[in-house]
Amino acid sequence: MLVLLPPSEGKTPARRGKPLDLGALTFPELTETRRSVLEAVARVSARPDALTALGVPPTLTAEVARNTLLETAATAAAAKTYTGVLYGALDLPTLDGPARRRANRWLVVVSALFGAVRLGDRIPAYRLSMAVNVPPLGPLAAVWREPLARVLPGAAGRGVIVDCRSSTYAAAWVPQGPLARRWVHVRVPGATHLAKHTRGLVTRHLVEVGLDVRTPRGVAEVVAGRFDVHLAEPTRPGQPWVLDAVARD
Repeated sequence: MLVLLPPSEGKTPARRGKPLDLGALTFPELTETRRSVLEAVARVSARPDALTALGVPPTLTAEVARNTLLETAATAAAAKTYTGVLYGALDLPTLDGPARRRANRWLVVVSALFGAVRLGDRIPAYRLSMAVNVPPLGPLAAVWREPLARVLPGAAGRGVIVDCRSSTYAAAWVPQGPLARRWVHVRVPGATHLAKHTRGLVTRHLVEVGLDVRTPRGVAEVVAGRFDVHLAEPTRPGQPWVLDAVARD
């Protein structure tokens, strides 16, 4: 099973830790693209118009300033760096040993800065959205599309892909061919905040139950153990199955 997560908007900076080692991250095939994005983001973040270029408000000036120090800043595991509503609901520190090991194997965070990382990858805190157009590279979703297409199919293997990404991050990689037939998009009726929270709960439930199901219907059966669900088949080839999930009171 491959569970795709978005990063959190806010990140928790490490108080201490080794600086970034791009070569030590999972998916080393992404190293050159990571380096290009890292350098471009650092340059943009040092400009007087950095906030406008990155599409963030003045209240986040300090977070953008950290983008200029990414290669020397302290790092922590992605599991500790990414915080927010989804990760609060996932609540990784309280998982038991087997569930945490499954989370380390199954979960991949799609990142505007690093492309894709696993929970144990050590990264610095940063501020960057996949929706941003970073000169001279262009829109980041387009920058990552081909590199991610080289590595994520291998991460999925013969298992099902459970997609908890927002549309912004889903644009960076779309499963193709046979993979698309095993692609399940988790949709949550309601507000964005509720959607993030519920996707975090769904992810936690999957790793706690621990069944490495291989079909969209198998995913729906597992999730139905805790949520009210409705599974819809793809409307056309190349589209995902859609799993609506609503947490029970």
